[in-house]
Amino acid sequence: MIESIMFGLTIGAILYLVSIGFAITFGTMRIINFAHGSIYALAVYFFMTFLPFVKNSFILALIVGVALVIPLSYLVERFIIRHLYGESVHYALVATYGVLFATTDLIKWIWGTTPYLIAVPTRVSLQVFGFSFALYRVIIIAVAAVVFLGLNLFFKKTIAGKVITAALDDSTGVRCLGIDQSKYFSLVFMIGSALAGLGGILYSPIAAAEPYIGFKFVLLAFAVTIVGGMGNLTGAFVSAFSLGMVIAMTARVYPRLSEMMVFAVMAVVLLVRKEEYE
Repeated sequence: MIESIMFGLTIGAILYLVSIGFAITFGTMRIINFAHGSIYALAVYFFMTFLPFVKNSFILALIVGVALVIPLSYLVERFIIRHLYGESVHYALVATYGVLFATTDLIKWIWGTTPYLIAVPTRVSLQVFGFSFALYRVIIIAVAAVVFLGLNLFFKKTIAGKVITAALDDSTGVRCLGIDQSKYFSLVFMIGSALAGLGGILYSPIAAAEPYIGFKFVLLAFAVTIVGGMGNLTGAFVSAFSLGMVIAMTARVYPRLSEMMVFAVMAVVLLVRKEEYE
């Protein structure tokens, strides 16, 4: 049972890191950004590619992987997403899905379709009250908690954060004040993409990386955003860990239904709060 709880918290932490940028974009400009999955997948493959060149230093390869996807995310926002602000949500869905599909084919062309396995950077375990916890999983959970606190400070203490927070509540009102939101959205878009890449890399030693990982996690990020509420930053955190526990507990009983239960929960939330998403 303790192992399942730890697994659920680990999945929840990864879901939070991957979904927070998706949640902000969806909450501010009603953009369903499936290209978020492309950033997630590319960060993982960049990480795996550069790992041997930095003498298998997990941290250095992680920094390289995240750093490489930041300019790519800016290009996606600047030349695709920005032209869809204010348009029907369907335009963004189709356009960003196309980016995700193209990126997946590019990954298959460059790296092939064989799943990659990455060694866990540390196999140290912690003993607490007679229970054993893998240190690596504790680190992942701690990273998510630090990111959550850091983002809260960013949104409360910085000008960019305050503009985005205001836009989450009333995007039209912010535009009427003459504030150029585009540069702030670009900044937050890149931060969210970097965190998605970070989440993907941290998860790569736990599950094999393959070309379609972007599809899987962008759908889970969408579910987290729906359950947590559009633009609700705290809701995304709570939702991610709650859905992580749903996956873990369902996996104990019937593993094949573990991820399906996430979307069952999302469907219930949509039925209860359907007015919010109309």
